[in-house]
Amino acid sequence: MPKLLQLKTSLFANQGQSSQLSDAFVTAWQLSHPGSMVSVRDLAVDPVPHLDGTGFQAFLSKPEERSAAQAAKVAYSDTLIGELQAADVLVIGLPMYNLGIPSTLKAWIDHVARAGVTFRYTANGPEGLLTGKKAYVFATRGGRYAGTAFDTQTDFVRNFLGFIGIAEVEFVYAEGLNMGEESKSAGLAGAHAELARMLA
Repeated sequence: MPKLLQLKTSLFANQGQSSQLSDAFVTAWQLSHPGSMVSVRDLAVDPVPHLDGTGFQAFLSKPEERSAAQAAKVAYSDTLIGELQAADVLVIGLPMYNLGIPSTLKAWIDHVARAGVTFRYTANGPEGLLTGKKAYVFATRGGRYAGTAFDTQTDFVRNFLGFIGIAEVEFVYAEGLNMGEESKSAGLAGAHAELARMLA
C-alpha cells in the first residue's frame, strides 16, 4: 500500500495556511488511495534541532568509534531518514519567512542529507539514493514572489530533493495572503483549484 510522509513547517502548526493546504491535499489523496498510510512530522510541535559540529562529526565517524552522544545523534538522523525512505510520496507545507524557508525545515534537511545514505558521490558527481518518490510542495507567501528573484525557495527545495533522488516535484503556490482579503481569498482559491487538478 502507498505511504505518504507529510512535513508541516509552519510556526503556527496546524493553523498555518501551508499546513491547511497540505492537510487538504493529504485528505483528498487518502480518499483516492484507499488503505494508504500517512505519517506526519510537525516541525513546529516537534522541532528538529539544528545540526552542530558534534552531530556532523558523528555522521562522518565509524559506528564503532562514536561516543554515546554521537550515537544518539546518528540514531535521531536515522529516524528522520527512515520516515523518508519508507514514503512513496512526500508532502511539504512551505511558508515563506524572510524570503527563505523555515529554519526548522533547513534543520530537517541537514539531518536527512547523509553521504552514503541518502546520496553518494560518484566519478560523475552526486547521485541521489531516494529514487522512485514524488513530492508535492504547498508554498504560501504573504506577497507575490513566484517567478521572481525573490523566490529563493523553489529552486532550493527542488534542487535539494533532486540531490537526494526525488526528481518529480510539483509546487502549488498561494500568494498575496497578506495583501488584503480579496488577494488572500484569490490566492487560496487558486491553490485549492490547482490541488484539485493534481488529484483529478
